[in-house]
Amino acid sequence: MNDLDVLRTALVCDEPPQEVIDRSRHRLQNHLRGASTPRKRIGWLVTGSGTAVAAAVAAVLVLVPGPQAGGPPLAESPDPTAARTVTGQEILLAAAAVAERTPEGAGTYWHVHVTTPTLTYEYWVKADGNRWFRGAKSGNQVITVKPHQAKPFSLVGVDLTLEQLRGLPTNPDALTAWIAEALTHSTARTSAGPFTAADRENAAFLSLISLASTLPAPPAVRAAAFRALATYPGVQNLGDVPGGQGLLLPDGRRFVVDPVTGRVNGTSVFVDMQGGLNKVADSPGAKITAEWINDLPA
Repeated sequence: MNDLDVLRTALVCDEPPQEVIDRSRHRLQNHLRGASTPRKRIGWLVTGSGTAVAAAVAAVLVLVPGPQAGGPPLAESPDPTAARTVTGQEILLAAAAVAERTPEGAGTYWHVHVTTPTLTYEYWVKADGNRWFRGAKSGNQVITVKPHQAKPFSLVGVDLTLEQLRGLPTNPDALTAWIAEALTHSTARTSAGPFTAADRENAAFLSLISLASTLPAPPAVRAAAFRALATYPGVQNLGDVPGGQGLLLPDGRRFVVDPVTGRVNGTSVFVDMQGGLNKVADSPGAKITAEWINDLPA
């Protein structure tokens, strides 16, 4: 069993091993002291030896690089109860590591359930392009929507087949470059006309959000999306919220990420089944669940 296995096991235990908690605290101390430039850190304070939070930090810290080789030796903190913090980037990287190791799952239908403060709806998509919808607009009945659509899965401005989605790059830089190139050749428009450079940049960012949250991206692609999001400046940890850790993303967007499961459980912006961009003003955003299932509801 490797470190990650030990740490993930600790996360589901009532009392994680003290060895894990101690090792996690030491790694965090070393990481904080080894930073070459100060960074603003917000939220998720780890105090004392609270088992749940300490174990969650353990899952994050196994992914955080230590001090630079050849640097001065680092003494242990004399105060083990001092407050510690974890950055938003570290949460995204932790989620990426878990997502990469989580089986994709299997099923006939890709099912996405969305709950916002004002509405609830869900949809099902088959690889052959058949789609179903249920919500207020359908009288809460399951209805067929645009059967046999050739490319039923949508990034922002780019429609894909399931095979194309599964063939996306698994390196974060390569994934970002692929999306940028696809958007360059896209015919997507806003109400003001064809995409501008700024529109394409925004669409690329939102496409990464979609890959991490609502699209049936395979584990390595979803992990690459998390890692690409972690490179954006200004990602901040807002602390513990229902569903995981709250993150503030560029332009005020919000994300709820569970670094234990590698899942996005909430987002203030998402792309729906028809490629439309939806924004949720309420601060928690929309609650999202997405998974493969085998049956449509009766």
